[in-house]
Amino acid sequence: ENVRRTADPKFDIETISLEDPKTYELLNSAKTVGVFQLESGGMQNACKTVGISNIDDINAICALYRPGPMAFIPDYARGKKDPASVAYPHPLLEKSLKETYGIIVYQEQVMECAQIIAGYTLGGADMLRRAMGKKDAEAMAKERIKFVAGAKEKHDIGEKQANEIFDLLNKFASYGFNKSHSACYALVSYQTAYLKANYPVEFMAAVLTAELGNAEKVSHFIGEAESMGLTVLGPDINESRENFTPVGDKIRFGLAGIKGVGEGASQKIIAERDAHGPFTDFEDFI
Repeated sequence: ENVRRTADPKFDIETISLEDPKTYELLNSAKTVGVFQLESGGMQNACKTVGISNIDDINAICALYRPGPMAFIPDYARGKKDPASVAYPHPLLEKSLKETYGIIVYQEQVMECAQIIAGYTLGGADMLRRAMGKKDAEAMAKERIKFVAGAKEKHDIGEKQANEIFDLLNKFASYGFNKSHSACYALVSYQTAYLKANYPVEFMAAVLTAELGNAEKVSHFIGEAESMGLTVLGPDINESRENFTPVGDKIRFGLAGIKGVGEGASQKIIAERDAHGPFTDFEDFI
């Protein structure tokens, strides 16, 4: 809404380019306060370590930044920077694991690896993934026999190697993340980063508005706006809208953000001002 009102009446977040240099510059310089999923210190560090160059990198970081898989962020970064360092559990798995530099990041990759190595159907691979995720020992023992037999029959892979691949899949399946879920996060992360990089005034006004009524958060984001070189002006009875409002290259404090005022009174003040013009003095306002 802010962008449509101030910069581009036809702006549509769904049609922005996913290859915007300013967005990647913002992510890689870790200026991600206010950016969905990527604003914690750990996530900022992950962005810098990996060197984000496309939406797949954001997707992978969203999936890896959890207890357990976090340990593989440096491996992902190393594989991205030096393709020669990437090692695959088996040459056949390059097709599935190339996009994540040899690391099993997603649940879908666990399923695909079982399909490739042991000839599982998609349905069967999902059963395998579930048995692994739930650590169901009985189901796992049955799946192991099926996997080893399938690997031998399909690719003449020996029992020892088949068991090693099975154990590797098991290790990752227990905390693998659902790729489609991660992709939804990554897209919203990118969209918020894009807005912050390209429309900083409008974006920070919206972030502040989202925290109306939370004095601590408002103060945190005012600090961030100021560190970006943006001025947050105090409330003005003739210029403030209900929410934090972009005014040129500055942000005007919203009336509803003033303690004790709230939305109802703000709306009445703005309606009166819209109907009869600016207030001339304090008595006129009263």
